[in-house]
Amino acid sequence: MQQKTKLFLQALKYSIPHLGKCMQKQHLNHFNFADNYYSRIKLKKYHLTKCLQNKPKISELARNIPSRSFSCKDCLPIKQENEKSLSENMDAFEKVRTKLETQPQEEYEIINAEVKHGGFVYYQEGCCLVRSKDEEADNDNYEVLFNLEELKLDQPFIDCIRVAPDEKYVAAKIRTEDSEASTCVVVKLSDQPVMEASFPNVSSFEWVKDEEDEDVLFYTFQRNLRCHDVYRATFGDNKRNERFYTEKDPSYFVFLYLTKDSRFLTINIMNKTTSEVWLIDGLSPWDPPVLIQKRIHGVLYYVEHRDDELYILTNVGEPTEFKLMRTAADTPAIMNWDLFFTMKRNTKVVDLDMFKDHCVLFLKHSNLLYVNVIGLADDSVRSLKLPPWACGFIMDTNSDPKNCPFQLCSPIRPPKYYTYKFAEGKLFEETGHEDPITKTSRVLRLEAKSKDGKLVPMTIFHKTDSEDLQKKPLLVHVYGAYGMDLKMNFRPERRVLVDDGWILAYCHVRGGGELGLQWHADGRLTKKLNGLADLEACIKTLHGQGFSQPSLTTLTAFSAGGVLVGALCNSSPEILRAVTLEAPFLDVLNTMMDTTLPLTLEELEEWGNPSSDEKHKNYIKRYCPYQNIKPQHYPSIHITAYENDERVPLKGIVNYTEKLKEAVMEHTKDTGEGYQAPNIILDIQPGGNHVIEDSHKKITAQIKFLYEELGLDSTSVFEDLKKYLKF
Repeated sequence: MQQKTKLFLQALKYSIPHLGKCMQKQHLNHFNFADNYYSRIKLKKYHLTKCLQNKPKISELARNIPSRSFSCKDCLPIKQENEKSLSENMDAFEKVRTKLETQPQEEYEIINAEVKHGGFVYYQEGCCLVRSKDEEADNDNYEVLFNLEELKLDQPFIDCIRVAPDEKYVAAKIRTEDSEASTCVVVKLSDQPVMEASFPNVSSFEWVKDEEDEDVLFYTFQRNLRCHDVYRATFGDNKRNERFYTEKDPSYFVFLYLTKDSRFLTINIMNKTTSEVWLIDGLSPWDPPVLIQKRIHGVLYYVEHRDDELYILTNVGEPTEFKLMRTAADTPAIMNWDLFFTMKRNTKVVDLDMFKDHCVLFLKHSNLLYVNVIGLADDSVRSLKLPPWACGFIMDTNSDPKNCPFQLCSPIRPPKYYTYKFAEGKLFEETGHEDPITKTSRVLRLEAKSKDGKLVPMTIFHKTDSEDLQKKPLLVHVYGAYGMDLKMNFRPERRVLVDDGWILAYCHVRGGGELGLQWHADGRLTKKLNGLADLEACIKTLHGQGFSQPSLTTLTAFSAGGVLVGALCNSSPEILRAVTLEAPFLDVLNTMMDTTLPLTLEELEEWGNPSSDEKHKNYIKRYCPYQNIKPQHYPSIHITAYENDERVPLKGIVNYTEKLKEAVMEHTKDTGEGYQAPNIILDIQPGGNHVIEDSHKKITAQIKFLYEELGLDSTSVFEDLKKYLKF
């Protein structure tokens, strides 16, 4: 499962956005079908500023609504109020960025898609697809295979690489930061590498070899953010390109996964709650595919292979959480599945990796990280509790059957390498310079009791020597949708805030996936208000335990996380001072009523069907941020939107902002003199991606907004960023 990971929950890339090329990139196992190959991070002298792009799992992420195309002129009623204030601090930020780029100490380089195959490493260098011998991968001795500039794209990058079994061809998916459109190029490897073919709008793709040693490329085609078609293509003298499969149900999407031993190519057909898998024989790709199990509503399953047995991760049976089952490859139907390993309650399967004699499960149990190593010869299980500071896994590309390497990270701590060695049966930690953040900061795991008594986990970070935490600024993070975990990958700007005295709190509310499938089920459809109650309980618990106060409390979210944040601003604005939102989903009702939008049907399992179900319609009306705006006091709100966002339409965000400003003006008028009206700012960024996390301009604007709203000196942020270089 190298270079492919994180589980179906995160696989929702096809139903959630690609958050960019440097989001805590992970090798996509069949569980992380979500956005191909999250890049890994390794120590090297290079541009630390690229770490600002850290993004998710499967990652893990957002709202998938297609959009019409709106230009800035459609948004003239909204004044982009932060242009002047933004420029004032840009010089300071650019000085820091320049220093980051020239810093001679160890820095973290984001490596995009990287694949090892046949003694070579394939990767991107500059604007080229290159390869070098494995032992020379860290040197400048490489062979250029393809110049990305030939595609005439603006700042293209490689999102995914696949090498044909006999290394006659290499395929790479290429896209740009400001668009979700992608192109797959196929390069023939020879003394003079040449582009053999290119295919537009490719989502997933894999190579197999047929009986005549001919390379066959299977790929999925994405149209209007929907991925329903599978094609197969051959090259050279026997060139062909034909459609192999089309999914007819618009609520499902399709992706491909090649088992780690390359024995089977799997066609995975799924929606938010149900899946179906077909097997293509990796030795006979022209034979008809074999169905493992016909789709059963509510049953999810994913398949790996080893020694003529299928290992199936599925939620079938009670409890309806994931469990590992297995069956003979020639008898794949569900009645033949035997229970192999059961997860504990409140456990999320983050990832799974198969080795010759072991299966490794990467788990999150009660919001703490574990690795379970299962011996396939004797069914033994070794459970390893990982350091309590760790909040996320980053899977390493690995072809060594003797070792299982991975990285751990947190929002304020850069990734650190660990390796489990099967022969020794031990976990080894990377040695070297110890990050001082381990001594200067604390991580706490707390729980808040929600309205119905459910305990909601929280992760809190603050400086070790902070005194009187009640007077410190607090930044709360939330998501709570699609069964996706709240992103907790390393972000330098978050570390800067902690160094400057801020408290960071991550609220793992229902609707997310931190405690397993049931945690998601308890926060979707007609239980969405549970997530809102959880968020309110978390913030009030933090205040009650001495972490900040309402006048110093800020809240941030992106995409679908905007639903809970917008709802809280309507229901309990008094517990917040300021809010930042990025590409937020704010008009649930009108979006879900519009079935002409390409992805609305895929969203029905999450939000409900207000067009045909009056119960769903009335329930959505109770929490939809846009529907519940009213004249009252609101916290100040900074919204970042993207001009050509294909998932959250800009027009909906503009309508929300206009309605909110009208409500604020009416409340100000009724309140009279002396009332300090909140600032409502809409910052429209160019580009067509859903979220662009590496934007220095955006990060600067958001941080400056928070400091100004709380009356803090923002110059200290940039001083702390300079100090960050010295760790």
